[in-house]
Amino acid sequence: MNYDLTNPYEIARYIKEAKKSTPVKVYVDGNIENCSLGNIEDYGNGGFHVLFGEAEEVSKFLADNKDNIKKFRIEYDRRNSAIPLVDVTKIDARIEPGAIIRDKVKIDKKAVIMMGAVINIGAEIGEGTMVDMNAVVGARGKLGKGVHLGAGAVVAGVLEPPSKSPCEIEDDVLIGANAVILEGVKVGKGSVVAAGSVVVEDVPAGVVVAGIPAKIIKTVDDKTKDKTKILEDLRK
Repeated sequence: MNYDLTNPYEIARYIKEAKKSTPVKVYVDGNIENCSLGNIEDYGNGGFHVLFGEAEEVSKFLADNKDNIKKFRIEYDRRNSAIPLVDVTKIDARIEPGAIIRDKVKIDKKAVIMMGAVINIGAEIGEGTMVDMNAVVGARGKLGKGVHLGAGAVVAGVLEPPSKSPCEIEDDVLIGANAVILEGVKVGKGSVVAAGSVVVEDVPAGVVVAGIPAKIIKTVDDKTKDKTKILEDLRK
């Protein structure tokens, strides 16, 4: 079934209709080679096995075969999750360990997603854009080409209320570390958001904003461009 992920109502419908999943990993000390596994995956032999499956089915398997199992340990990282993580092997970008990228996102070539970054459903990341360490791009957030989203910065997501427009960051914008772009705000092409700023209203193209709330402090000049230029070698 197709969903329009630019529409918050469609995202909500996708989440509602998605199969909820609680995957678990289980280390088993015991002889279970002749036990019926059903849909559970088994990686092991002899007296040691590693199982992967849905929590409910795995729990039933462990209970039904307790006489064959000496001990076990269960690991899990989610409960009734509606949105899987994206298949990063299908993305032509650089994605570093520890990034959390949910399904139904668009990431263009030469983008860089650093450690600990979080990108939520419906987000769009443009060509050559870097999402730095621990930065967040919320649901439906849009980052244009050649953007740098600094470490710890937040581009707020918009699912509720559905009447809100998503954040839109146009091409060649630099957003400093720990800055926050609030729901529905648009930042114009080539502008700079100073570190730690909170942007509560639209920012025109070609300006520098700073503060809480962020205000225009100057236009982007040659000195600003020199201080904020991105390095193409990081995007190869």
